[in-house]
Amino acid sequence: MTMGGFAWRRSIRTACAALMLTFPALCAAQKLTFGIPGIPPVFGGVVALVAENEGFFKKHGVDVTVRAFETGAAASRAVASGEIAVALSPSPLIISQISNTDVKLVGIWGMEHPDWLIGSTDANATCESLKGAAVGVDSVGGARSIALRVMLAGGCKMKIEDVQQVALSSNVGAAMVAGQLKFGVLHIDDVPVIEAETKRPLKTIVTQKASRPVDHYLLLVAHKDRVAQNRDAYVRIVAALVDAVRFMRNPANAARVARHAAPTGRTGDFAARALKVYLDMEFWPNEKDGLSQQNIEAVSKVQKAVGNIKADKPAPYGRIVDPGIWRDAYALVKR
Repeated sequence: MTMGGFAWRRSIRTACAALMLTFPALCAAQKLTFGIPGIPPVFGGVVALVAENEGFFKKHGVDVTVRAFETGAAASRAVASGEIAVALSPSPLIISQISNTDVKLVGIWGMEHPDWLIGSTDANATCESLKGAAVGVDSVGGARSIALRVMLAGGCKMKIEDVQQVALSSNVGAAMVAGQLKFGVLHIDDVPVIEAETKRPLKTIVTQKASRPVDHYLLLVAHKDRVAQNRDAYVRIVAALVDAVRFMRNPANAARVARHAAPTGRTGDFAARALKVYLDMEFWPNEKDGLSQQNIEAVSKVQKAVGNIKADKPAPYGRIVDPGIWRDAYALVKR
């Protein structure tokens, strides 16, 4: 006797669910969106582009589309609203939001080493030159804006109110090349591009690394309720990132990584040069979760000190991150 249509479809769904536990690629992958900051994306988001284009998400049984957002803050709002699954967002912003409003976000992977600097097209610029000057950022309160506050306080002994912030998303470097701005908060990979376009050296006034050696840059955030409902999917997303970082660290893959970085606007040569610098500083965590308690708590302390955390005290480390996702993801990769 043949099975009826409904019974047949139900048996297939049951079999598929069972197979997903061991052979995720054999069944339809879960469709999810991964938000990365900046239009064009910042170089930190290349790890997600590699995971997508090299098939690491599919390898681990999740169908992930990488989508660029105007800022990391916009991407985190999309996660909080349930619009997308995960996003790379500024750690200071996420830590402050969780501390102030207990927004239902949690970090499941992270990038500990910020590459921010305040640069100028004026070779004679100093900290004093910044007083009253226009400084390019992504958005007021965004990642570059927060980095500016930190670098002004730690490197120039100034307040954010001492400068004028100009919101330009990821186009700060382009505005400086066009002569619209003399000062901007930049990534390391912005520098050689600006120098090539202007045909003169860029002056680095202060770096965030010099201002604060122990720090945190980006958190991969997810919605706490969604993680509780479908934890396996988030484990598989992080497993794909582990594979992507391994791929990126292999010198034989440098040209392929540079091609995947095309959405950032970097040419192959600039992308390859940037990749080497970033790998040397362990921009993307190497065989670890990038969620060091020391680094997270250092950011919490600074955000409280500069007034971004209004709560009586910062949220505890265990509320901000869930390191168990990475542990399970790493075990999955090793299997």
